[in-house]
Amino acid sequence: MKNLSTIDKLKNIAYPLATFIGIIIIWEITVVKFSVPSYILPSPKDIYLEFVNDWQVLAMHSKVTLKETVIGLFMSVIISLLIGMIMDFVPFIKKCFHPIMYVTQMIPTITIAPLLVIWFGFGIKSKVICVILTCFFPMLINFIDGMDSIDRDLLNLFKIMKANRLKTFVHLKFPMAMDKFFTGLKISSTYAFIAATVAEWLGGSAGLGVYMVRAKSSYALDKVFACTLLVVLFSLLFVGLISIFKKILIKWR
Repeated sequence: MKNLSTIDKLKNIAYPLATFIGIIIIWEITVVKFSVPSYILPSPKDIYLEFVNDWQVLAMHSKVTLKETVIGLFMSVIISLLIGMIMDFVPFIKKCFHPIMYVTQMIPTITIAPLLVIWFGFGIKSKVICVILTCFFPMLINFIDGMDSIDRDLLNLFKIMKANRLKTFVHLKFPMAMDKFFTGLKISSTYAFIAATVAEWLGGSAGLGVYMVRAKSSYALDKVFACTLLVVLFSLLFVGLISIFKKILIKWR
């Protein structure tokens, strides 16, 4: 059974990897065979050469976007946990603001970002706030759902043991809600880079979004694809790190 499990795990990795490699090969052959200009669709080789030739520039812009994303995501975690705790301790606040939070997420990021640039300038502040507004909601909703879905028998047990609201939260609700909270954190980590990049599109001096806009204006689509690939890779890296951290933190599950 152990060998079968290992084989299944290898297959789960091999199938998507083989599919991805196949897509790259077909892409390269199509571009070369039909002589597609690079300003319309660059080949994988062109994108690779962009990484080789301009890696220092890409690294510089990546550091800026990474900084904005990490700060924004970290603050989103703190804010979502604090708001979730307040809503749990004061049900009236939850009843008032919980439905409104759904409405805030229906506003497109591309609409919010220009306002943040106008209000907070072209620096890092507007980008971080854009990341926070985009990322805190999935974590908050999953955190609240995690607390609401706790078995009533467990809650009754804590009442019988005369545990106050704080002890019930610390020893029962918070640990039990972490599983769903990390699900929201994974979702938010993929949104974070998108939010930072969109905010950079609308103004800034550095960052992958700024580099994309400059490259697009000069029809250097190989640079645009390189930036896009970096955003995807960073998002996958964050999801992987969060998954590892989740296994370490809530291994008791």
